[in-house]
Amino acid sequence: DYCIIDEAQNIKNPDAIITKAIKNVNAKVRFALTGTPIENNLIELWSIFDFIMPGYLYNKSKFKSIFVNNDKNIIELKNLIKPFILRRTKKEVITELPDKIEQKIIIDLEKEHKRAYKGYVNLITRKIKENNQDNITVFSYLTKLRQLCLSPELMVKNYQGKNSKLDVLINIINDSSDEKILVFSQFTKVLEVIGKRLNEENIPYSYLDGKTSAKDRVKLVEEFNTNNNKVFLISLKAGGTGLNLTSANIVVHFDPWWNPAVEDQASDRAHRIGQKNVVNVIKLIAKDTAEERVINLQETKKELIEDVINGNLDNSSTLKNLSKDDIIDLFMS
Repeated sequence: DYCIIDEAQNIKNPDAIITKAIKNVNAKVRFALTGTPIENNLIELWSIFDFIMPGYLYNKSKFKSIFVNNDKNIIELKNLIKPFILRRTKKEVITELPDKIEQKIIIDLEKEHKRAYKGYVNLITRKIKENNQDNITVFSYLTKLRQLCLSPELMVKNYQGKNSKLDVLINIINDSSDEKILVFSQFTKVLEVIGKRLNEENIPYSYLDGKTSAKDRVKLVEEFNTNNNKVFLISLKAGGTGLNLTSANIVVHFDPWWNPAVEDQASDRAHRIGQKNVVNVIKLIAKDTAEERVINLQETKKELIEDVINGNLDNSSTLKNLSKDDIIDLFMS
């Protein structure tokens, strides 16, 4: 009679196998639970509604032509979805939950680190000007630039300079006395570099990424919450949901992700029922780099998510709608 799905953002892609499988489950009544009904664009919202009430928001192509490509119809969309969305914020339902304080730390890259970054910017700028390269290639350049911000020793052969962001992270850990810390990055190789440095500093830590089995995940969480490991290194996509790590009250995002909702979900591994202390969420941002531009994109995403639920919408700046020039602008000074 009833089909109820949790973490409904997992069916945000209407063409994914998991989405098609879920929508084939027979049920008279369907409910979808999620903290992030929209992560990137309106098609994701359509896909969830297509599970709840197939056909209510038309088919995908008609929905796209009416709402995604025409901002003028956003009020009509709001009126259509409003009766079927029940929204509750954490502050409304968990009154005893401590505050969450967010801060951005802007980091000046050390001289050699900055030189490596600028050198790669100049290299890819020449490549782009000399060759007509597609968005995927240009985006791959951007990914490498972001990795350069995090770990120049991974990207530059025989690099002898400092890792500016890692030095700041170590200072945060050393200054945190007995507090436990979650460190998120979307790059597993970067997490391995951090782990190596923690070993050198004799700082005990736990580690989880996409290769960690479900059984080991449970074990790692239990051990971290009860043992003396001070730091938990976690892959953003693998550990952003489904973990209860309320023994930690400091969350560090080593690198910004395009989507603030994904970061928020990761921070909520600590900021959830059972947390007794104020949670400090720290975002490390390399100054004058692509990371600052990613933060600007995040603000646009937040507006998209809030506006479609609560207000008007400007859907002109989602990542998938970026032109090549827009992508290039993300890393140009």
